[in-house]
Amino acid sequence: MTVWASAAGAQGAASAPLFTVQPPDAALRQDAEAVALHLGITAEQAERQLWLQQASVPLTEAIARRFADRLTGISVEHRPGFRIVVRLTGDAPVPAEQVDLAGMRVDVVYVVGNPASHAAMVQAISTHQAAIRASLAVPPGLGIDQRTGELVAVVARRDVAREGAEPLRVRLSSLTGVPVRLRVVDRSELDMSGEDTGESGVVGGMRMLGANPGDPRQYLCTAGFVVSDGVRLALTTAAHCPDVLRVRDAAGRERTLPFVGQWGWGHQDVQVNLAETPLPPRFLADTARLISRDVTGAQPRASTRGGDMICHRGERTGYSCSQIELTDFAPAGDLCAGACLPTWITVAGPRCRGGDSGGPVFLGTTAHGIVKGGSYRADGSCAFYFYMSTDYLPEGWTLLTAPSETVPAQLHTVVAGASIPDRDAAAIVPGSR
Repeated sequence: MTVWASAAGAQGAASAPLFTVQPPDAALRQDAEAVALHLGITAEQAERQLWLQQASVPLTEAIARRFADRLTGISVEHRPGFRIVVRLTGDAPVPAEQVDLAGMRVDVVYVVGNPASHAAMVQAISTHQAAIRASLAVPPGLGIDQRTGELVAVVARRDVAREGAEPLRVRLSSLTGVPVRLRVVDRSELDMSGEDTGESGVVGGMRMLGANPGDPRQYLCTAGFVVSDGVRLALTTAAHCPDVLRVRDAAGRERTLPFVGQWGWGHQDVQVNLAETPLPPRFLADTARLISRDVTGAQPRASTRGGDMICHRGERTGYSCSQIELTDFAPAGDLCAGACLPTWITVAGPRCRGGDSGGPVFLGTTAHGIVKGGSYRADGSCAFYFYMSTDYLPEGWTLLTAPSETVPAQLHTVVAGASIPDRDAAAIVPGSR
């Protein structure tokens, strides 16, 4: 990852902060308040659980390696308290464990006897996606729910009406050879650029406007994160946004962000627009566009778990936090210049709308991805949105990061039952506290 000091130095010193910049502790506290409302718990409990969520990433990575040949899925639960649930194939029991994360104990529960491994479900999507699409009137979204150990088919109501819910589920399960659950939606997934109906320096999370050649309408997207190729600084957004985009600075002046390139197929939906002035590694993290955060790190897609809480900011819906539902998700339709690969991640609504495309997905000061699209109910409300991991930034471009604050002492693992080596959980994800 590029560090701001070195990259920005190539273009001159960055200007003084023009938004209120939150330190990592305050950033996590703000997210905790939103999560508390979502989960119906106290802000103090939510903050503690978000810290545990981030601190437990090295632990669950170690568990995934330890049970690689049996792993169905790893998820986290936040109610009544924080715990980790590991689903495994095979009948050989694994005793529950209790892990100490910097003085806070976390239960790890193992559920055995799951019929399909995570790898088998990912392979089932890749192998049978074309046949499933061809058999339905509306091509479905396909993803993995690590909380239940099922492949989830996000299908249209008319396909269920035509075939029947249970016969359809049984048919898809027989075809793929893995357990299948149906989720019925009113409107299939859509990219989330939106027609425009209607700050300070330039940072991620802000409003971007542009037009397509021959189209008089103005389209709205949201800036994602600041990236660098080692020489130039740029902003990311979604590849399906207009090529040339404009933002408005603190003095009300419009700035054009020249188009560098777009990558919009299979596993990517990302565009890079060049900044002609130095950019700090920041993104807006509130609806009112008053608060920004430094990016101090990124969480890989492979470390993301069902049940994780996560936040996003979109220009249409502002700031909100919700829960990850499906990993290894292949969105419906032909949103990826054809069928999408199972590399996307879905997050429960109710906050997403056209115009949020490209916006930052994050927790605290840790970047997770950029918004691509969403699925909507009959009343127009958001059923879920899905995002591209920062793992898939275009080749040659890296996330710009700021130096993180000193993290707490190394985590110490205390296990009742089978041991997990300390070295596998010896550091906290950057930006976690």
